[in-house]
Amino acid sequence: MHRRVFISGLAVGSIAVPRITPAQSARKVYRIGILGLRATSELVGSEPRSPTVRALLKGLGELGYVYGDHFVTEPRGADGRPERFPGLAAELVRLQVDVILAAGPALPALKQATSTISVIMTASPDAVRHGFVESLGRPGGNFTGFSVQSVETVGKRLELLKELVPGAATVAVLRDRFGILDWQAAEAAARERGWQLLSLEIRDAGEIESAFRAATGARAGAILVFAPGLLFPHARQVAAQATKSRLPAMYEQRPYVEAGGLVSYGADLNDIWRRAAVFVDKILKGAKPVDLPVEQPTKFELVINLKTAKALGLTIPQSILSRVDDVVQ
Repeated sequence: MHRRVFISGLAVGSIAVPRITPAQSARKVYRIGILGLRATSELVGSEPRSPTVRALLKGLGELGYVYGDHFVTEPRGADGRPERFPGLAAELVRLQVDVILAAGPALPALKQATSTISVIMTASPDAVRHGFVESLGRPGGNFTGFSVQSVETVGKRLELLKELVPGAATVAVLRDRFGILDWQAAEAAARERGWQLLSLEIRDAGEIESAFRAATGARAGAILVFAPGLLFPHARQVAAQATKSRLPAMYEQRPYVEAGGLVSYGADLNDIWRRAAVFVDKILKGAKPVDLPVEQPTKFELVINLKTAKALGLTIPQSILSRVDDVVQ
């Protein structure tokens, strides 16, 4: 009788002790590569300074992923120097990360570096025209994600700028070599409406100040700034030069306005990076980019900096104020 009790108790005890299986002890921690224009120090860790990377981590958290437990990031930042992208892309490929996220200027380097690692585009200006995918519905390779179709909104930004600063004065267009498609779209829109444009193409950040001098020398009445490439990391400098030159400036992305720029109209990048977490989740679970259609932004925002408008002595028309999504004081 005592023996039966002992055996029964042993059985119960064996059920109560948790078992560690090989699968549990060897659970993979995924490595998510991030390639961006900012300094690496702004992209790293579970609480990065970069708003877009924070948005990505928020999106992954909403899907149940815990940083350090289920995944870590492997960020590589070009520190405002696009020429570093090929080397940084090759470095991520050598690390054999599970997936890579990157925006427009970094994508050509990734296209050259890998045809096997999944790449999620977090804002390609036009993924088809740039050759990253065959079509939005059928990507056809290792790229998928978001195509912001920024070229299609160039005309809208010009119209808003002309509404803000009416008249026949020339509009200067500040860009680098990554903005060639945007420039062509601006030319077409201006030609259709009879507006005069002045192209200001820069090759490095050291030419920003001289570009604004050229704009004022040509008596431009306003300036349209394209975001890609080397300009974005210098948003504060660009915004300060625009104000100093007394040039109302229209930007493609909100960070310029937060850095002191006058007005922006474009896709909400934080929303795109948060939604990119869904692509990451699907790929980590075995999906292939070729089977994941490219998406387009669902949220566009018009943002105005009233402090900058005041510094320029500019009165914002009510027709624009009524459409503003957010105001920076």
